[in-house]
Amino acid sequence: MNSQLNLRTAVLLLAGAETAYPALLHPSAGSALLVGIAVVALLHSLLDHT
Repeated sequence: MNSQLNLRTAVLLLAGAETAYPALLHPSAGSALLVGIAVVALLHSLLDHT
C-alpha cells in the first residue's frame, strides 16, 4: 500500500507540473496555478475511488 501511495503522489505531482508548465509559458491559455491545481484535484478524485 505504501508503494502505491508513493506512486500515486508521484503521478499527481507529475501531472500537475506537466499541465502547469505549458500554461505558464502561454499565459493567454489560462492561469498556470489554477490549471495545475485543477488537474491534480481531478486525478486525486479519480484515483481515490479505486
